[in-house]
Amino acid sequence: MNYILAILLPPLSILLTGRPFLAIVVFLIWIPALIFSGGLTHPMFILLAWFLIFHAREDRRQHRDLS
Repeated sequence: MNYILAILLPPLSILLTGRPFLAIVVFLIWIPALIFSGGLTHPMFILLAWFLIFHAREDRRQHRDLS
């Protein structure tokens, strides 16, 4: 579900992965980028969100395996 949310609202998806500071920074960059580029930069933010979701999942998996 978080991957679908990353397509629509990447900053919210990043916030849900547990990175509030990065979500705020991405939000402050994402809004003007959408307005001035007409959405051409949106895929970049989607990829960033997907990478962070994947990384958070791998961290949880590693932590679970070590415990």
